[in-house]
Amino acid sequence: MKANSPIQCFLWKWLLSSYYCRRQNFHMNITQMHERLRLELLRRVQRGTLSVSLLSRQTGFGQAHLSNFLHTRRQLSLEAMDRILKAQHLTGADLLPSPDRAGFDPEGELSDRVPIVSHATALFEPLVRPSAVQAMLHVPTNLLQSTRSRVTHAQQRWQRFVAVRISAADAMAMDPVVLPDAIVVIDRHYNSLMPYRTSRPNIYAMKLESRLVLRYVESIHRRLVLRPHNIACPVNLIEVDPDQRPSDLVTGRVVLIVNET
Repeated sequence: MKANSPIQCFLWKWLLSSYYCRRQNFHMNITQMHERLRLELLRRVQRGTLSVSLLSRQTGFGQAHLSNFLHTRRQLSLEAMDRILKAQHLTGADLLPSPDRAGFDPEGELSDRVPIVSHATALFEPLVRPSAVQAMLHVPTNLLQSTRSRVTHAQQRWQRFVAVRISAADAMAMDPVVLPDAIVVIDRHYNSLMPYRTSRPNIYAMKLESRLVLRYVESIHRRLVLRPHNIACPVNLIEVDPDQRPSDLVTGRVVLIVNET
């Protein structure tokens, strides 16, 4: 195994943190790390950002070999794990729960800093990995603490607040409420379509064709109607499957918009 590889770095972090983990009644070993890597790859496959054939091309491993790993029919060596981590731009720290994630309580995470992440992380990642944080946004101390939640069971364990940058193309539909290069804070514990305030409609972060968009949303006849603020932009429709609730398709409510001046 090469020096300073992701796995080697992980081993050092694991050894240094093992005492803390024992104090917190949290135990971690290589087998569990192996499983965390498998689950992370499965999540990427399920959300459409990774396939077995792509991972095979990235790593040089056969598709059957990788498929057997993903379906728990075989184990990977440390060298194989190392190659996959590099191919997927993961670090050992992304798999190792940091001390403040032991016994993670989404309602207890409130502070005056919100991680700025990619759109894919905001849409698909229940917990934000350390390497997924692009920067931290400082917000008024009492803003997050006073924000009411209304969340479905499926997202109760998700890290609550994340922030994303909005490009000029993505901002056009909500102009002039959201301007190019704005940063918006999303409350992923508010995916109800009930108005937060009766005097104004909610702005939601939604997944539309695998990308994140900001829209006003209402439910009509088993369809979600995504309305822009800018009337020059089109209205989008999302079909709600029979086994889904409309709120299952909502990523979260926008609680803060920081427009550049």
